[in-house]
Amino acid sequence: MADWNRVATVPMHRTLFDSIARSQRKLAETQQQMATGKKAPDFASLGIETMRNLSARTLLARQEAHAAVGVKVGTTLSLMDAQIAGIEESLGKLRDGLLSAVGTGRAEGLQEVAVEAFQRFRTGLNSDEAGVHLFAGSQSSTPPFVPASLAATAGLPTASAFANDQVAASARVSDNLDVTYGVTASDLGQGLFEAFRTLAGSGSIADVPSAAQKAALEQAVGQINDGLKTLRAHHAENGRRQAQVEALTERAGERSLILQRLVARNEDADMAEVASTLVQRQTTLEASYTVFSRLSNLSLVNFLK
Repeated sequence: MADWNRVATVPMHRTLFDSIARSQRKLAETQQQMATGKKAPDFASLGIETMRNLSARTLLARQEAHAAVGVKVGTTLSLMDAQIAGIEESLGKLRDGLLSAVGTGRAEGLQEVAVEAFQRFRTGLNSDEAGVHLFAGSQSSTPPFVPASLAATAGLPTASAFANDQVAASARVSDNLDVTYGVTASDLGQGLFEAFRTLAGSGSIADVPSAAQKAALEQAVGQINDGLKTLRAHHAENGRRQAQVEALTERAGERSLILQRLVARNEDADMAEVASTLVQRQTTLEASYTVFSRLSNLSLVNFLK
C-alpha cells in the first residue's frame, strides 16, 4: 500500500511543480512589463510586429535627425538675419547723416557716426556661431572681413578686404532634399565697403566739409544706396530660407510624432492592464503554493483516524 501511495504521489508532485513554474514565469514576465513599460524584452518577442517596428524605428531616427539638422540650420539663419539687420540699420543711419551733411553743409559728429557704422559693419560680417564664422563660406575659421578700422580701408583693393570663399553651406533637412543656405561677407558687403573706402580716402570729416569732402560724401551716399539694395536682396533670400527650413523642420517633427505613436502602440504595454494581470498572477501563484502545501501533507493516516 505504501508503494502504491509513493508511485501515485510522484506524478502529482511533478504536475504541481510544473504548474508552479509556469505561474512563476508568467509572474516574472508581468513584473518585467511593469518595470520596463514594454510588452516584450526584445524585438524577437514581438512576433509579427518585429519587422514593422524595426522599419518604423528606422524612419523615426531619420525624421528626428532631419528635425535636429533643421533646428541647427534655423538657428544659424536666425543669427545671420540678426547680423544683416544690424548692418542695414547702422548703414541707414550713416546714409541719413551723410545726406544731412550734404544738404546743410554741416557735419558735426559725422566722423564718429561713420566710425561707429564701420565697426558695426565689421562686427556683423565677422560674427560667428560657436567659433564658426557665419559669412566666411568654407573658410569658417578665419574672419572674412580684413580691415580693422575705417582708416585701414583707404586705398585697399576690394579683393583684399575679404578673406571668404564662395562655397555655400548645405544641409539635408528632409528626405532627398538638401537645402543650400548662407551668404558670404563679400556678397553682402562689397558695395558698402567701397562706401567706407570713399569716406576714408577723403580724410577725417570736418564739422564744415570742404568741397572735395562734400563730393566724397555724395559719392558715398550713392555707394551705400547700391550696397543696401544688394544687402536687402540677400536679407530677403535669407528670410525665405528661414521659412523653408522652419516648414521642413515642423514637418519632420510631425512625422516623428506619428512614428513615435506607431512604435509605442506596438511596443508599450497598457500599464493598467499589466497591473491587473500582475495581481491575478500573484494570486494564482500563491494559490498554487497553498494547494501544493496541502497536498504534500496528505496521508492515509488522515483518513484512517
